[in-house]
Amino acid sequence: MITVILDQLRRRRGRALALAAGILVAATSFTLLTATVSTSQAATVGTVRDNARSAYDVLVRPPDSQTDVERQSALVAPNFLSGTFGGITTDQYDRIRGMAGVDVAAPVANIGYLMVASTVTVDVSRFLDGDASRQILRITPTLTSGLGSYRTSDEYVYLTRSPLTSGSESDGLFESDTLEAADADEDTERYRINGKYDVCFYFNWDKTGGKQFGLNLPLKPNIIAEDLRDRSPFDPDLSARMNCQSGRDKATIDIPVSYPVLLSAIDPVAEDRLVGLGGTIASGRMLSEQDEPWEVSGAESVHGQRDIYIPALLSDNPLTTGTLDATVERLDVGDPAELPSKLGNPAADGFVRSLRGTPVGTTRVDLSAGYRRALEVDSFDTGVYWTVGPVTYRRTPGGGLAAQPQPPQEPGLWITNSNKQPFRNVPEENHQGVQYREVTSHASTDCIGLGSCEGVDSGRLPNPFVRLVGRYDTGALPGFSPLSETPLETYQPPQVTGADSATRAKLHDEPLLPDRSLGGYVSPPPTMLTTMDSITALTGSRRVPGLQDEAPLSAIRIRVAGVTGVDTASRARVNAVAGEIRAAYPLLQVDVTVGSSPAPRTVVLADSVQVTERWVAKGVALRILRAVDTKSAVLFVLVLVVCALFLGQAALASVRSRRTEIGTLRCLGWSGGEVLRLVLGELVLIGLAAGAAGAVLAYVLGGALGQPDAGAKSLLVLPVALLLATAAGLVPAWLATRMGPMEAVRPPVTPARRARPVRSVAGLAALNLLRVRGRTLLGAAGLALGVAAFTVLLALTLAFRGEVAGSLLGSAVVAQARGADYLSVALSLVLGAAGAVDVLVISQRERAADLAVLRATGWTNRELAKLTLHEGIGLALLGGLSGAVAGLAGVLALGRGVLHGHLLTVTGAALLATLAATALVVAALAVPIRGLSRISAADLAAAD
Repeated sequence: MITVILDQLRRRRGRALALAAGILVAATSFTLLTATVSTSQAATVGTVRDNARSAYDVLVRPPDSQTDVERQSALVAPNFLSGTFGGITTDQYDRIRGMAGVDVAAPVANIGYLMVASTVTVDVSRFLDGDASRQILRITPTLTSGLGSYRTSDEYVYLTRSPLTSGSESDGLFESDTLEAADADEDTERYRINGKYDVCFYFNWDKTGGKQFGLNLPLKPNIIAEDLRDRSPFDPDLSARMNCQSGRDKATIDIPVSYPVLLSAIDPVAEDRLVGLGGTIASGRMLSEQDEPWEVSGAESVHGQRDIYIPALLSDNPLTTGTLDATVERLDVGDPAELPSKLGNPAADGFVRSLRGTPVGTTRVDLSAGYRRALEVDSFDTGVYWTVGPVTYRRTPGGGLAAQPQPPQEPGLWITNSNKQPFRNVPEENHQGVQYREVTSHASTDCIGLGSCEGVDSGRLPNPFVRLVGRYDTGALPGFSPLSETPLETYQPPQVTGADSATRAKLHDEPLLPDRSLGGYVSPPPTMLTTMDSITALTGSRRVPGLQDEAPLSAIRIRVAGVTGVDTASRARVNAVAGEIRAAYPLLQVDVTVGSSPAPRTVVLADSVQVTERWVAKGVALRILRAVDTKSAVLFVLVLVVCALFLGQAALASVRSRRTEIGTLRCLGWSGGEVLRLVLGELVLIGLAAGAAGAVLAYVLGGALGQPDAGAKSLLVLPVALLLATAAGLVPAWLATRMGPMEAVRPPVTPARRARPVRSVAGLAALNLLRVRGRTLLGAAGLALGVAAFTVLLALTLAFRGEVAGSLLGSAVVAQARGADYLSVALSLVLGAAGAVDVLVISQRERAADLAVLRATGWTNRELAKLTLHEGIGLALLGGLSGAVAGLAGVLALGRGVLHGHLLTVTGAALLATLAATALVVAALAVPIRGLSRISAADLAAAD
């Protein structure tokens, strides 16, 4: 038997080599491709596992804190913490942190926004007239913050080379030229020679609104706006009220600004374990469990009362943004000698405002400079703080999100105590910008100097003062993977960027950061941190009790013990903790955040502004693992089926081409079993040879493609080749045993039942395909399988991306998995086209007599080539279109959700695959057509 097999292989070297090449390509491709799929799957799973866990695994929020958008979309809003001020009790927190499986339970209790006053310095030295002895500059500032620009009040600065001198109480304030002439000349000359100035500017509040405070908010300082009608122009403290600075080298003005600072309470130990807060201390020390409010009274009291202090940390980094651009004008003051008396006159305000000015330039100041100056203060008053509500969203007609603007803030919001004193230096953004949050003020029981506190609960506590124990740098926090980063709003604002070119232009291609508006869309995160023990001192000092008295906590972030990723055991541990919390407190909002990932969403703001911000999609990692397992399994099965059917088709064609030989063997007495062993033996030997060559090829290609363990994987080619060759040859070998002795004399091509006239080459090609329907279907089947596989793979790929895309982790995974998808598609199409060409070549050989007759009757090489091409195109279109229909049907069988939103894409791609398959068949037919054209009619007849 071995001798016969070897002889057959030697005699039919072309067919053996072709079959060996098919086995080589199929086995090598299958091994490499499945290795690629496995590597891609491993990389995907590794990416998911490496990025599945962020700072915390479970997020607990107050009742009704989840918005409709979050509930419908399984999302967590990026600004969820900024609009939550209380709702969870300390007893609930104590019970939750004591539950089994809870490793860390870190609470956050947002107290409210304090307004920290400071100044920014504007240098106007370069705009001075060097020859003038006295001059006034007008500074017209415009604040730019986020998407808005806001006009602020004019500021004025007065400069003189005559040193200011304070006399007795009756004499008041004078310049040196009002003193003895000799002394005045000496001082003035000294200032002139040394380039010195005395610089004066007022910081008095605009009283043009009379006693009706709030009508002209914000109560911004207007320089030289002091109402002196009830004062002498020679007031002895005029120098102090004018903020005069003597002997200065530069002309500068300090413009007052205020910054909202969100004060929140934390558990220092839990916070350090959760995010490593202790490692961020830039100066001073970290908060500790021993830090609690303390009291100072009697002679040690700084404020003349029983003072209560609470410890706190303050962020070194300004979390609000803004710039101050100012136009500078040099005013025409007339006779400089008359300026001192005019500025000390009750009509000084009107005089200065009426002066005409000449623009001399512009200057810019970053508002962050003022915040850094505020860091020099160690104590802050809590006489009033403000809380804000969440942003309200609505669905747009296109399914997007739009933020709902809120009504403008009421002036009474800035009244700080029962004497109806207004808060000074309210940031302009609160009155001129669009508001998206409801703002509520919380005034304290501070009634010093008021005589009585009418309407105030006598049981309330005096408001405490914040005493800083240290400062921390949010930039020193340990990093978390950006692919799975859950909101860390305790330390950083949400990332908001322009979603369209118009918005990006407004933002100057910078992210949208929080401004100083309490009701703004992007709220600044907590900037000042205190201890849990300090909560009562703060909330209990408010004039009107509120939710924070009973339930002060805003959120609890939980890390579960024993969680390493999104494996089954870790998920069970997290779900157990979340389930226990839900069972204990059904009204609390409990979100499992392990395996979550930022999911960019576009939000429409006022004036058609569109921004993109990172909401958090829950359960992304688990969905990715499920989807990648499904897709990898489908890829593996499809590649295996494509390779096996291709080889089966090639083996069947080989048996078909030897039908005469097998029939002769049966006439000589060979049994069906002997014929079976003959066919399988040939295929096994061919598989061994192809497998050995494929192992070497797979090793080389694996190294070139960067496959890990290319050597070990290349060894799999040999057994895979044997398995594929044997499996593919079973059916053809069994069919060979069914051939009887008459097959030796029966023509391979069945004659037509009745004669039909053929008037074109295309018609003859169609007739030839119909005459051998079995072979035609065989050739089309391989191509149909390739196109169907392509259609299914494309649909699964799109469905996979649709399942996991939309989040940063999903997008990263999609990018990694793309190569294996394309390799699978290419392999299925190439093998399908090769099988179709193989069938056409066998068919041509069996119809050698027909071709000889056509050549003898005058057909040219061109016409024979056209005949073959038409047969190939017909076969390719039949297989391709059938495969497209079958692929679409298979996709629908998997579920309509797979094609959701992609029906046209998948259908169009299936048709393109049909055209691609046709092109492959036509290109592959070039070689047999060229060889066929060189055979003479006599040779064709002899071949039969």
